Amino acid sequence: MKKIYLASLLIGGALLAAAPSYAVDSTGCGLGSMAWRGQSGIGPQALAVTTNGIFSTQTFGITFGTSGCDPNGRVSGGTGRMVLAFVENNMEQFAMDAAAGHGETIDTLAGILNVDSEELGAKTSAQFAYLFDNENVDAVDVTLKLLNIAQA
Repeated sequence: MKKIYLASLLIGGALLAAAPSYAVDSTGCGLGSMAWRGQSGIGPQALAVTTNGIFSTQTFGITFGTSGCDPNGRVSGGTGRMVLAFVENNMEQFAMDAAAGHGETIDTLAGILNVDSEELGAKTSAQFAYLFDNENVDAVDVTLKLLNIAQA
């Protein structure tokens, strides 16, 4: 059993080391993800993945909605990261388009989020003061708020 655990840890660590640097948390949900939540680095991520794998807590959590898992969740492939990267690079134009309720940035974000462009434009226009609540708002805050608006 120790050999399996060690091999899982080494393989998980190697895979995480090869992952792009923006992959802040690639462990998802499950008991392992909850046990090492808030810790960063290859070690805690490898231990979280290994724990989830050994005890099948991620599969159980997804099936029954426990351990921080959402059975209705969507496999996104990093949608949030793509939105953040786009907003970071297009913040000023997105602010103008969001105020107007239409534009290229709205169309692009709607494509990334797989939502209707006109609906997203209407939501961002109506929620503009929420999205951009001060002149120094950062891209992370705008992205989190945008994801909430798009889901509503």
